[in-house]
Amino acid sequence: MAPPIRSVYVHAPFCARRCSYCDFAVTVDPDGDAGGWGEALAAELRQVEREGLFGPASLLTTLYVGGGTPSLLGPGAMDVLAGALGPGRLSAPDLEWTAEANPESFTPELAKRWRAAGVNRVSLGVQSFHEPTLQWMGRLHGAEGPARAVEAARDAGIANVSIDLIFGLPVALGRSWTEDLERALAFEVPHVSLYGLTVEPRTPLGRAVAEGREPPVDAERYREEFLLAAERLAAAGYEHYEVSNFARDGLLSRHNGAYWDGRPYLGLGNGAHSYRHPVRSWNVRDWEAYRARVLAGESAEEEREELTAEAAALERVWLGLRTREGLARASLGPRGLALAETWIGQRLADFLGDRVRLTPLGWLELDRLAVDLDAVGAGLRPQAG
Repeated sequence: MAPPIRSVYVHAPFCARRCSYCDFAVTVDPDGDAGGWGEALAAELRQVEREGLFGPASLLTTLYVGGGTPSLLGPGAMDVLAGALGPGRLSAPDLEWTAEANPESFTPELAKRWRAAGVNRVSLGVQSFHEPTLQWMGRLHGAEGPARAVEAARDAGIANVSIDLIFGLPVALGRSWTEDLERALAFEVPHVSLYGLTVEPRTPLGRAVAEGREPPVDAERYREEFLLAAERLAAAGYEHYEVSNFARDGLLSRHNGAYWDGRPYLGLGNGAHSYRHPVRSWNVRDWEAYRARVLAGESAEEEREELTAEAAALERVWLGLRTREGLARASLGPRGLALAETWIGQRLADFLGDRVRLTPLGWLELDRLAVDLDAVGAGLRPQAG
């Protein structure tokens, strides 16, 4: 019998504007549509329940509301979501309920209402504190917005705050990565996530790079800023527990851990992904198309795939190497161990007890190293530990 679903991701697609680098499933609507969103989610849930994938009594251990900009939906949005999901699913005493927010729309009133609804973790899309950089990206919160948002969260009783920052930005912007790191550290939040700038073809930035109006990502700058951040955050007491994520006091993202551990999860909303081994599925990306489908009683699913044994093996290697848990030495086999020892000589990995783990330098080459290790058959051996 497949393990029950204990983790749910809910997509809130609305944004006041689209950031220059964004390729997510978002729709520009400065006012959002909390009522329409809740109605659509409730309709999708009814469809999922009819299919027997997610029972009314399924007790959640993690709930993550991402976007888009969930905070754009207003103070009552999490009450709407709680009503759609039902109180039984949200009654676990250790439920981690995360909601993403942008600083400009994360007001004291919203923070209090979210906390009253059950939200106990907030992820703030700060990205930078440098005003020209924020304008270039299309961000609206200004350099002082993050401080107000962190204060609002703490005043509302939400101590578990995560901050997102972007590195690898064009040098012409004049942004100091060191200064952005220091300003983030000054908040003493328990969690920081770092994301390197990527240029997606369908985005405004992608088109600008293709036309020569913006430079491509500088690989060396990307590398240097990632390693600098890893060093500085470690010195400040953060555990670098996954490629992009740093935590203090053991406050790791439990929801993301479900993804990395290969546990089943359900995605609700347009563009959301679901997984129950060996099947991965994803919903239609367009908000209006998604809404029309679910309100008509149809499935929101756009496509699905069933992982082959080979694909699942590569995925286990890749997911294992992306966290500080790494891979069990017993799973590698002689050729895998020999390869791991080569990485250690290159400072790409280290051994900790019975595990092999990548270093920050190794994480910069995660995709290549995972493919190399899978090629020698490591992912096909039973994992130990």
